[in-house]
Amino acid sequence: MPTVELRFSAQPEHVRTARLVAAAVARRAGVDEAVLDEVRLAVGEACSRAVGLHRSHAITAPVTVVLTEEEKAFSIEVGDGVPGPGSDPSLSGAPRSGSVASGGPDTEADIEDEMGLAVISGLVDDVEVRSGVDGGVIRMTWPTASAVVLP
Repeated sequence: MPTVELRFSAQPEHVRTARLVAAAVARRAGVDEAVLDEVRLAVGEACSRAVGLHRSHAITAPVTVVLTEEEKAFSIEVGDGVPGPGSDPSLSGAPRSGSVASGGPDTEADIEDEMGLAVISGLVDDVEVRSGVDGGVIRMTWPTASAVVLP
């Protein structure tokens, strides 16, 4: 199970690099060429969302992107360092958007966050969003060709 891990500071200019790396690794993993634009767009949206969360919550830890080639699937996990709902409030400094504590999305940043998740869900059939004390993760999975011969 080959894995590529990318970490970058929460700067918008690094999102493009993450998109390019994701598309290259997805292609090598055997993701259908017709789906590569969706991979690029979904990773760009997930990374932009993570960058926005880091910046709005003053998180200095890097955004992480883990790209994993599995037997018949390719997955990408984009992680942020913002503790989720129900976490110790002293760890987060502010509630995560859409959390019970904030009463749902009510600020412009919260609405953008929810829109980003909607865009990702529209681009990727297999999406999992989870959050915990250590931060949130968006896991996106695409099928790969079962027997791709790589040079």
